[in-house]
Amino acid sequence: MTQPVIKVQAAVKRFKTGSHEVRAVDGVDLEIAAGDFAALAGPSGSGKTTLLNLIGGLDRPDRGEVWIDGQPTSRLSDRELSEMRLRKIGFVFQSYNLIPVLSAFENVQFILQIQGVPEPRHGERIRPILRALGLHGLEHRRPTQLSGGQQQRVAVARSVVGSPSIVLADEPTANLDSETAGHLMELMRQLNEERGVTFLFSSHDPMVLERARRVVRLKDGKISAIETK
Repeated sequence: MTQPVIKVQAAVKRFKTGSHEVRAVDGVDLEIAAGDFAALAGPSGSGKTTLLNLIGGLDRPDRGEVWIDGQPTSRLSDRELSEMRLRKIGFVFQSYNLIPVLSAFENVQFILQIQGVPEPRHGERIRPILRALGLHGLEHRRPTQLSGGQQQRVAVARSVVGSPSIVLADEPTANLDSETAGHLMELMRQLNEERGVTFLFSSHDPMVLERARRVVRLKDGKISAIETK
C-alpha cells in the first residue's frame, strides 16, 4: 500500500477562552494520498483551519501525531519544521499574505530566494507559472495594483514555485466572485493533474467542494463523514 503523503493520528488541539476550554480538533484520524485533490468542509468553528494549521506545521497538536511524507513532525525542532514547510509545503492563505512592497514576480521569487535556488534559474521557474495562471504582463505590479483574484493567483504561484509535494489552501475562494473563483479552482486542478501536487483545501464554498475528489466533513472538531467521488 502506498504511504500517504499526509497522515494525522488521534490529533487533539485545545484552546482556552477564559475559563472555558474548546477542543478545536478532537481526536482526528486522517490520511491524504499523494496527488489527492481534497477538501476539509464544515461550518465556521468546525476545526477546518486548525486542522490545516496542524498539518502544515504552523501549530503543533496537544496530543496525537502528524506525518508528512512519512516523517513525524513532533520529532522536529522548530527550525527543522520550518525547513520542512519550506521544502515540502506550499500555503495559500485566505488573506493572500503577499508582501506589499514587492511586485508579483518578486513575491513569487521570494520562496526561491529563501530556498537558495540560484538567481539565474528564477525566471525559468517563475514565468511559466505566472503565464499558466493568467498573470503574464502583470509581473511588475505590486499587490495594491492587482485585483483580489489576481492577488490570489499570485499567492497560488508562490505556493507551487518551490515544487512542494503538498499545497494547503485556507478558504481560497472566500474573497473572490464566483467566476474568478471557478477559474482559480480549474487552474489549481490543472496544477494537480499536470504536476502531481497534492492539494488540501479548507472551505465551506460549494464550488470548492464540488471540484474536490474527496471531501472530509468536520463537525465540532471531529470527522463526521468522508465522501469520495
